[in-house]
Amino acid sequence: MNAILAKINWFALAGGATTIMVIVVSLFYPWWQLTVGDNLVKVDASPVNMNFGFLDTSFTIPFIWALNVVSILTLLASGIAMLVYSIIPRKPYSKHLLGFGYKKPLYTLLFFVIGLIAATVICQTVLNFNVPLMGSTTSTLPIPFVSGTTLRVLLSAGFQWSFWLAVVAAGLCIAARLYHKNVAPTPSATTVP
Repeated sequence: MNAILAKINWFALAGGATTIMVIVVSLFYPWWQLTVGDNLVKVDASPVNMNFGFLDTSFTIPFIWALNVVSILTLLASGIAMLVYSIIPRKPYSKHLLGFGYKKPLYTLLFFVIGLIAATVICQTVLNFNVPLMGSTTSTLPIPFVSGTTLRVLLSAGFQWSFWLAVVAAGLCIAARLYHKNVAPTPSATTVP
């Protein structure tokens, strides 16, 4: 029994399970949330589920919804590949499963953060509207939107606990890749005299 347990890549098992858990959790809890005023405008953002709200009315943009579905399927395939790999890390095709599975949570996380930073920079440079990544700030709405009137609003933004769960999933998948050589060592070349 101990020999069987020693052949399992526990980091991959935990990474695959956590990746699937990230999908489920992210359907209900955003990775990042922006609130303008007292729930005047609300943005719940994650690669799996992105919603916009205006005066307590929620709506979704079809193109972003399609990207969310692609993210769900990619993360699901990644989680399943990591779970299958974790149980059979010594099979010839297992390294391919690992190579496919361990990168997806990290890439999803990086693309999300880069996209979020790009969106805030675009808002600041093009619209002259300061949107914080974390914390609160008071900002003036751009003049074209309020017909010459100055309107200042409070913006609050921050990463939610589901984002940090995604960070843990990506970390576990990377640890699984690093631990692979301990579970499935490469056979050394032997010379025949």
